[in-house]
Amino acid sequence: MFEVLTGTGLAVAAGLNAYIPLLVLGLAGRFIDFVELPASWAWLENPWVLAILGVLLVIEIVADKIPVVDSINDWLQTIVRPAAGGIAFGTGSASATAVVTDPASFFTSNAWVPIAIGVLLALGTHVAKMASRPALNAVTVGTAAPVVSTAEDVSSVILSILALLLPVLVIVAIGGIIVGFVLLLRRAGRRRRERKALAL
Repeated sequence: MFEVLTGTGLAVAAGLNAYIPLLVLGLAGRFIDFVELPASWAWLENPWVLAILGVLLVIEIVADKIPVVDSINDWLQTIVRPAAGGIAFGTGSASATAVVTDPASFFTSNAWVPIAIGVLLALGTHVAKMASRPALNAVTVGTAAPVVSTAEDVSSVILSILALLLPVLVIVAIGGIIVGFVLLLRRAGRRRRERKALAL
């Protein structure tokens, strides 16, 4: 049960920002005693991998806060975020993925199931983010981009940490993100209607 909540939190976090949950996993596996990554995902602890993830995270953080560039970045991330979600869920639900040592047995052992679930969770989160960003940018003339992006990054960090330390709270955190997302879209819709009324 906790493994599923951990994997879910990490996958949803990857849908918001691909590199934060992977970096959190790698750093936790390397520096925190009670976090032990499965053997098949131990490469996340490698210093070179952590450095590359750190550089990619900086690029992502900057690109995602610039209007128009953020939409282009979202299209580029359509493959990266779901892939990161699959890795994150697979790592978080370690008991289901750690046993795969023979690549030929990957599909017959059902070890692909946690990865597929992670891909779908991250893809759903990513699609919602990607669909809402152009509308928010249009309504706010781009001023929403850095604010919304920062909120997404903070949410990704919180979800990743909760997934590792307090997986029970992942449900509450995801609920909060959904409520915040809906409120943000409603506010954007209200602003659009107000602008149309003023234009008339």
